[in-house]
Amino acid sequence: MKVFLQRLIRTLSGERVLSIINTSSDIVLAMFIITLIMMIIIPVSPGFLDNLIAINLTASIGVLMVAIYISKAVHLSIFPSLLLITTLFRLGIEISATRQILLHADAGHIIYAFGNFVVGGNFVVGGIIFLIITIVQFIVVTKGAERVAEVAARFTLDAMPGKQMSIDADMRSGVIDANQARDLRLALTKESQLYGAMDGAMKFVKGDVIAGIVIAVINIIGGLIIGIAMHGMTALEAARTYSLLSIGGGLVAQIPSLLISLTAGIVTTRVSSDKKDTNLGKEISGQLLNQPKALM
Repeated sequence: MKVFLQRLIRTLSGERVLSIINTSSDIVLAMFIITLIMMIIIPVSPGFLDNLIAINLTASIGVLMVAIYISKAVHLSIFPSLLLITTLFRLGIEISATRQILLHADAGHIIYAFGNFVVGGNFVVGGIIFLIITIVQFIVVTKGAERVAEVAARFTLDAMPGKQMSIDADMRSGVIDANQARDLRLALTKESQLYGAMDGAMKFVKGDVIAGIVIAVINIIGGLIIGIAMHGMTALEAARTYSLLSIGGGLVAQIPSLLISLTAGIVTTRVSSDKKDTNLGKEISGQLLNQPKALM
């Protein structure tokens, strides 16, 4: 199975990936979800785990870039489902990394680099950085985005009858025709479904943060027990070895999770614009630089 997955990664690498995804997107998605489930059950080699971590980081950055360039939240209406898939992907990586850390004290080059190079090989500093990132994500970004999604869903549903009556009135007065009215109703329904789904999907991010903390603590405690009882390490050696790997695994999981949480915040707080060619950067620069006297 591991050989098959490695061949699959090599096949999907390069320029062929775009054509494969475009022509067989449903099959690719089904195979990807099955791969996520198999990751939880079957041990994954450190080299293959490095590939998965790189894919996770790249996908998180890519989704964030897409969220920045959309003009309306409904242009990324797949985001609630995407949030579920990315959360499952991160959990699969965390479980695979935990298995490798506790069994072999080796979870690949990326986790080792995050545990040593990023935090300078100091597990105390790494633990503090991990806690800071987790607290910022959980309390600031995730809680705020969750509240915004909840309020947006409530107000969108409350405003639906009035908007539908306005569409009917415009159609009766001849401002719009029946086809335009149908399109407006579909857009209104899509918007209400998006914010309703986002209200529940934010719980995935919240649960992912909590799971990341629990997994990191389990890795450290389990690593201490295994290192001292089974490998004959001293308490300091076991703490240094398994704490650095656990913190590296936690950072590798929490940084993409933070990017996805930031994406969720951008999508939920985005105010729809009437312009089709606009994006978040253009709106920020246009509105901030629109009053030159205030900047003088």
